[in-house]
Amino acid sequence: MKHRQGLTTEQMEKYADVLLWGLRTARTLPFKSGDIVTLRFDQAALPLAELLYGRLVDSKLHAVPRMTLTPRMEFDFYDKASRGQLIFQPPGDRELIDSLNGSIYLHAPGSLTHLASVDAKKIGAALVARKPLRERLVKREEEGLYGWTLCTYPTEELARQARLSFAEYSRQIIKACFLDHENPLSQWTRVYKEAGAIKKWLNSLDIQSIHLESAGADLSITPGKMRKWIGVSGHNIPSFEIFVSPDWRGTRGVFYADQPSFRSGNYVKGVRLEFEKGSVVNVTAEEGEEFVKKQITMDRGAARVGEFSLTDRRFSRIDTFMADTLFDENYGGRYGNSHIALGSSYSDTYSGDPRELTKARKRALGFNDSALHWDLVNTEDKRITAKLTGGDSITIYERGIFNC
Repeated sequence: MKHRQGLTTEQMEKYADVLLWGLRTARTLPFKSGDIVTLRFDQAALPLAELLYGRLVDSKLHAVPRMTLTPRMEFDFYDKASRGQLIFQPPGDRELIDSLNGSIYLHAPGSLTHLASVDAKKIGAALVARKPLRERLVKREEEGLYGWTLCTYPTEELARQARLSFAEYSRQIIKACFLDHENPLSQWTRVYKEAGAIKKWLNSLDIQSIHLESAGADLSITPGKMRKWIGVSGHNIPSFEIFVSPDWRGTRGVFYADQPSFRSGNYVKGVRLEFEKGSVVNVTAEEGEEFVKKQITMDRGAARVGEFSLTDRRFSRIDTFMADTLFDENYGGRYGNSHIALGSSYSDTYSGDPRELTKARKRALGFNDSALHWDLVNTEDKRITAKLTGGDSITIYERGIFNC
């Protein structure tokens, strides 16, 4: 199948520069000659994958290219696979992960709704089976031995689902990633520095709890002990969010995702989640309600919050729905955005040495554990207030801007 190319060769060269900056920035320790980096890509992103492969070889890294399943292959897998096939782990996967130093993923889906008729429990079973491998990568990242980044490459399907022309969709990617600048890396360096100042301010506050208020949401979260705000770290291109993995046990109230979401070949819209004692107790959705309900029963942690995030609209040039979580969770628009992720937390929001984070330590601190990590986005005008340990309350975010 021939795919349209939404980026010029010059723009792809710039994209490659930004992705390699992201990969190097995301890893604690610098890469060295002979390190192993996987290059995963969807079929439509082959032109960018070919360019990046050469760059990785030039960098004296061992590049391991892997094309992902096509929509037809993915549907056949979930539709036809037995239980044994769903949880099967190919020989060599664990060995590769135990030696892996980095990964780049080029997201370029040919379909976003091809799994709508598949039993969501089968998708969940496959995710749960691969969870131990993801945990090994997290451990390598905590040790500074692994870093990752990812991006989106424009496709006709993404444009169609976002209700944009292919040309406009491509322009949104170009704009969001600063590929329309002569030197995109200078822009990313600026954002990295300015976001660093905000993170420093947030981490200087002794926050006991956070309250989000908007037209559809009224949510309280507890950042928890030994936490730090992180973000704009190179992991995602683009990424403008600043976030924390809260103590899931302190979540209560209502979160409303006014922005639609595509996940695992399914479409959901207008998701409303009600929390009590840290867990979802009630779910409604304008579309895809049954899928949401099945997702949050994937495992014990799937109905809990693993991330709370805010995006400052002064950083993000994303101003339209993109039908892609990577862009939608970084939406700037008129009021910025706040999103939560149901499921797994990020251990790099731990303020101590991540190498000391055992499973027992994570449990004691309220870091959530799950095979799920699903970002749900609220773009409404909102106010975020923080109650400090001393008893004072301050507004930390309003009308899409941090108040530092």
